[in-house]
Amino acid sequence: MSMRRRFIALWLAALALLPAPASAFWEYGHETVGAIAWKNVRPETRVAIDRLLRRGALLETPSCPVRTIEQASYWADCVKELGPRFSYAYSWHYQNVDVCKPFELKPACRDGNCVSAQIERNAKLLADKTVPTRERIMALAFLIHFVGDLHQPLHAGDRSDLGGNRVKADYGIASGRLNLHAIWDGPLAERAISSPPPIVRVYDADERAKMHAGTVEDWSRESWQVSRDFAYATAYGGDPCTPASEERRKLDDATIEALIAPMREEVTKGGLRLARMLDEALG
Repeated sequence: MSMRRRFIALWLAALALLPAPASAFWEYGHETVGAIAWKNVRPETRVAIDRLLRRGALLETPSCPVRTIEQASYWADCVKELGPRFSYAYSWHYQNVDVCKPFELKPACRDGNCVSAQIERNAKLLADKTVPTRERIMALAFLIHFVGDLHQPLHAGDRSDLGGNRVKADYGIASGRLNLHAIWDGPLAERAISSPPPIVRVYDADERAKMHAGTVEDWSRESWQVSRDFAYATAYGGDPCTPASEERRKLDDATIEALIAPMREEVTKGGLRLARMLDEALG
């Protein structure tokens, strides 16, 4: 075993010993979505983003800074640690749309309490220059984060199992306390992002046009379909709607390899779609 593979194996083994499953698209995923967007927005948009983030102290969350787009991308998860102050936003990070029924977004978004509704809401707040600066900075941070969340497929599709959080699963040789959601949040996302060629780069006009087309509801449907056709289907032996059981699911090396491409595409789309929304709001 090479030194790199040994390090990864040890890291995954340590991950399996965590006291609780992860519940958020980990920092690397969010930071990558933000970094792709930063490289692909218009220059004037980049200036406007920087101008807002420089005033991030107005948020009064010193333990959760937003000085860079990478820091801002994780702010909405960081502030969960601040207790009830931001507890109202907990349900904004996901939408539990059943993968075993025809796609229907409205039941999962009652009263705007879902990720796609909050993407649209915060984009409008960010674009409105009559909104106080503090609220626009918060809208910017929420928007960056929620576009990332929408492109983690298990934030968009569900089997009445908290987006895979209740599905015990192994990731290659790593087993123990992992679950399907945590795998897509962490080790799978990190492997997909880190695989060559580099994912954080300037994309040409044709690439951008192809990937950032559509509405937020269209993007929700796409991510839901990846959840159904890849996340759940591979975990349940090809049928995403196999009856649930306590059996631990196994993602072997071949399965992991097959999931790298759809995960990379979701992160790339997230970054380019965020760039489009930021250009529309600030450019």
